[in-house]
Amino acid sequence: MNDRPRILVTEKIADAGIEVLRAVGDVDVELEWSADELAERIAPYNALVVRSATKVTAALIAAAPRLEVVGRAGTGVDNVDVAAATERGIVVVNAAGSNAVSAAEHAIALMLAQARNIPQAHMALVDGRWERSKFGGIEVTGKTLGVIGFGNIGQLVAERALGLGMRVVAYDPFVADARYREMGVEKAESLDDLYPDSDFITLHVASTPETRGFINAEAIAKMRDGVRIINDARGDLIVEADLVAAIESGKVAGAAIDVYPEEPATESPYFGVGGIVVTPHLGASTGEAQERAGVACAQQVAAALTGGAVTSAVNIPVVSAETMATVGPFLPLAGHLGRLAAGIAGGIDGSIEVTCEGEIAEHDTRLLVTAVLAGALSGHTVETVNMVNAAERARERGIEWSDSATTVARDYTSRLKVAIGDASVAGTTVGSTSRPRLVEVLGESIELELAPHVGILRYRDEPGQIGTVGTVMAGEGINIASMAVGRSTEGQATMGVTVDSPVPAEAQAAIAKGCDAQVWFVDLDIP
Repeated sequence: MNDRPRILVTEKIADAGIEVLRAVGDVDVELEWSADELAERIAPYNALVVRSATKVTAALIAAAPRLEVVGRAGTGVDNVDVAAATERGIVVVNAAGSNAVSAAEHAIALMLAQARNIPQAHMALVDGRWERSKFGGIEVTGKTLGVIGFGNIGQLVAERALGLGMRVVAYDPFVADARYREMGVEKAESLDDLYPDSDFITLHVASTPETRGFINAEAIAKMRDGVRIINDARGDLIVEADLVAAIESGKVAGAAIDVYPEEPATESPYFGVGGIVVTPHLGASTGEAQERAGVACAQQVAAALTGGAVTSAVNIPVVSAETMATVGPFLPLAGHLGRLAAGIAGGIDGSIEVTCEGEIAEHDTRLLVTAVLAGALSGHTVETVNMVNAAERARERGIEWSDSATTVARDYTSRLKVAIGDASVAGTTVGSTSRPRLVEVLGESIELELAPHVGILRYRDEPGQIGTVGTVMAGEGINIASMAVGRSTEGQATMGVTVDSPVPAEAQAAIAKGCDAQVWFVDLDIP
């Protein structure tokens, strides 16, 4: 029986990306399917890889009961219904940053092409017209470039503009002041400050309810006369009719546009307007960008399918590579501890407390908290619960959670503790393969490497208890793989035991009776 995941690719990606996918699953490349055919045939697939043409709608997601991950070989996910995917527990990944350099270079190319009338001069000369005087332009050196959106691409554009001798002013309320200073870029406190100060304005923001159509007649009225606008971000950021009217009135000297509200765009109010340079969404259309996007997306899809670290998901917390190097090995442990604590507590009817100690506490621990929630809820709900929707599932159930951090980890470099009510467990990882180890249960120190079947016993510390456990297990034909005991000063002992197969309820009851103990056996998702 073939249990390799099935992966469907519906748009062209780099051959190297296909090879990455083939290393982890069976890949079908179907570039000609219509939307109806895709909906009819998607049911068996575990992963779907697209670019921009395939629309991953809620209806399509509903037709894919086995779907675990959707990969977008590009930086946006405008064509993916992320909310519907999240509700189903499907990870949505993209190729974050893969086209940043290409998009930044294209913005600079558009600016220069517009400033020097290059496309118009080219067409005139090809038509046999030598019109040097008609196509005189302006220099960019010494001019001010206003950058709206100072993320990765915006910063790359700023670097290149500074190299051209431009003054750069940027607006982005989610970038620290220090970053502006590091780059030698002036920070605009508001768009109203940026607009009248800029000879050129370039857009590098996402399409959101707040940004759609924000470059409109009102905004343009605040801009400097003769401003030139560049957009290779998202087409719906600009009200097309307002920009055309401003160019025709002379308020705006020109524009360079690479993106459109509806694509492909073979008709547009921009087309044929003097002073507007247009390209057909070429921002990411370089061989280097396409290669990077295909491979990066494939790597993320492969990681999602194999339980690896997913670093560019759009619907689970994303952390830096440095943080992932430290925190990543603790993700499986976090899930196991969540499930074990919930098993001991008998469910969750209140809150979950997560404590990160040592080196891991020095990093972003959101993923660890999410993994704990996913583990704690796993097996206790009828819906699918995973890293994608664990927080939402917890909220739906009125479950609260809190996390705290301390750089001091008792006896360990890093330690993770999970408490649900009075049930608490703590663990760490050991060895080069980061094997999960239990180091504390119910407040007692205990050393036990976690395994698929774990038992926790709380009993009076007196002779014969370990023997009773062994006798019951032997009678059931269950092999004990490992055992550890922690002792308190109050005459109590806590035993941790791992066994090779599930322990029937009758055997658990026999142990509880024979040892006068509290007994919990929990099955963990450990291969």
